[in-house]
Amino acid sequence: MTNGTDTNLTLIFAEELAAITPATLTERDHAQLDLLVFDYFGVAYGGASRPWIAALHRWAERYRGTGPARIIASDIEATPEVAAFVNGAAGHSFELDDTHEASMSHPGAVVIPAALAVASETGASGRDVLAAVAAGYEAMARIGIAARAERVIAAGHHPTAVFGVFGAAVAAGKLKGFTAPQITAAWGHALSLSAGSMQFSQEVSGAEVKRLHAGYAARAGVLAAEVVEAGVPGPTRGLDGRYGFLALYGHDAVPEALTRMGARGLAIHDMSFKPYACCRLLHSMIDGLRTTTCGFAVADAEIRAVLVRGPGKLAEQHMVRRPDTPMAAQYSMPFTVGAALAFGPDRYDAYEPDNLSDPRILAFADRVEVAHDAALEAAYPEHFGTEVEVTFADGSTRTERVLDSLGTPVNPMTVEALRFKARGLIGARLDEAAFERLVNEVAALKGAPNVGPLQAAVAK
Repeated sequence: MTNGTDTNLTLIFAEELAAITPATLTERDHAQLDLLVFDYFGVAYGGASRPWIAALHRWAERYRGTGPARIIASDIEATPEVAAFVNGAAGHSFELDDTHEASMSHPGAVVIPAALAVASETGASGRDVLAAVAAGYEAMARIGIAARAERVIAAGHHPTAVFGVFGAAVAAGKLKGFTAPQITAAWGHALSLSAGSMQFSQEVSGAEVKRLHAGYAARAGVLAAEVVEAGVPGPTRGLDGRYGFLALYGHDAVPEALTRMGARGLAIHDMSFKPYACCRLLHSMIDGLRTTTCGFAVADAEIRAVLVRGPGKLAEQHMVRRPDTPMAAQYSMPFTVGAALAFGPDRYDAYEPDNLSDPRILAFADRVEVAHDAALEAAYPEHFGTEVEVTFADGSTRTERVLDSLGTPVNPMTVEALRFKARGLIGARLDEAAFERLVNEVAALKGAPNVGPLQAAVAK
């Protein structure tokens, strides 16, 4: 056993998650859950415009009418597994979904679609859905921390995919009324369903599979809960057993972290919202650029060089100067510097194919260098910090060090900013009246008898 004792940490953790109920959620918890669910829908609507999600909508037509779960931005209702898959993929398609830094994962795009899909079938109340979502976030966060997420990703596994199935299984199981032993059984199945390779980051073609990883995890978690409900038992030590998740995926794993709550309480309060459509690690860099360039107001010719200091991962995985795909561009530090300086940081379309050869962006990208910073490395991944040093044409320099970027718990986005983000992503898919209906239904979820009104609000 990876924990070196006979203590079943898998069961202890499951008991804690089973104890998260509507009655245990505080007003503070509900306020945060409202923001997380609302942000998810804005991002998923934006994702629904992507070509791979349009392809999944066509694929889902074969399942039309097979269940009550709504596929966002469509008129298709299907089984919970199908809806969780498509809606999870949509939520992970714009690089704007919420982030849990310490686990390096995106829980919202996995847990929320899984919970809503199952709730459509079970008739669960909105309060039960929110409790299930909170438990799913908690599962993903703590499993990622226990596995040492920064080493998991370095070994080639995508955290959102490999941790996500456990979070989705918890959310789905709670909405089916699972006891703690039943949650561990679902995790036993999730262990065999957990997968997600970083190979997408190494190839020009096929990178879009990364967008589907959240959907795969959401669907697999729902499936894990369904087979337990059907009466198929699963291993009970799926997390901390001899061949459990931490033994197979963890690197110098910390099993005791499974039963250790975060300093802010539930993991939902450790979440970061993304204002910029690129890798979360690059957000602090954008904030640093904003300060050093006086709000991106410096003329192109005045910027001679940009040096970015930060964790070693910047040099190892983020220095492609000529990305070939939108996803590669969103992971490229030089391209992101160029896009922010050329277009400003708020253009969601900056990483579209037509802009990959933009001469202004590429000219800036060629002026970017990277350096390792030991202090920022030590703070990573709990903090995705960077230091930006801009050298100007006259030889002068300006430097800005940002440990916690805009959108993090210590530097949060305002409610108005999240609303503006959602409105921009949803665009013409919903008119103003329909958008306000969505806003109101999310706010009303904690008092709703079921998810029917919310599902209607996200229909085509």
